[in-house]
Amino acid sequence: MLVEPSHPGNVGAAARALKTMGFSRLIVVAPKIAFVTREPEAIAMASGADDVLASAQVVETLADALNGVHWSIALTARSREYGPPQMAPRAAAEKACEFTGQGQGSSPGAIALVFGNERVGLSNADVERCSALAHIPANPAYSSLNLAQAVQVLAYELRLALLGRADATPVAGLVSASSDEIEGMYTHLEQALVALDFLDPANPKKLMSRLRRLFSRSGLEHEEVNILRGIAKHVLLKIKR
Repeated sequence: MLVEPSHPGNVGAAARALKTMGFSRLIVVAPKIAFVTREPEAIAMASGADDVLASAQVVETLADALNGVHWSIALTARSREYGPPQMAPRAAAEKACEFTGQGQGSSPGAIALVFGNERVGLSNADVERCSALAHIPANPAYSSLNLAQAVQVLAYELRLALLGRADATPVAGLVSASSDEIEGMYTHLEQALVALDFLDPANPKKLMSRLRRLFSRSGLEHEEVNILRGIAKHVLLKIKR
């Protein structure tokens, strides 16, 4: 997933990077140039991955892109005070593989790699929507990676992890919660905390960010999200009475 990419060439090169590692799904979130996948520069840089580029899905928000996703890795070049657990790219990719084939619906166990804009990267809000945060340990004296290069590195790590788990037995009974289910839980939980006067919407500080970090470390399952939403629902009902 490319969030607000600025340069058509990077979108095409990212499609090429994905195809070389055996992946075919590219999602572009709110690109700076409309119809970016049709730009001549994007098509030229795809260099044989025209099918991946042509089938790329363009959506308005990262929330739309993550709909149905059960594990997502946000790539960032800088540390964040809040957000999901930070992992090395290889460890994050191996963790992501645990969620393949364990979801529900039309895209069971969907996982995602999330990359930000070439200049400013991902916003804190976008990072907090993801399951893990990864940083490529490049040369500190010159750590600048092109967007497509970063896509290539993470796609390579994910391919290695998937090949390594090809014969592994899935974890029985685990049904991980999808991104949209988790976001719905946070909204419900926030409403309950406001109703309890535990959270002041005029001065929220970092309460919800801290709760997001807490729950992201646990790897929420579908039933666990339902339990937490059930608690929030009964808190709201009790207060209304």
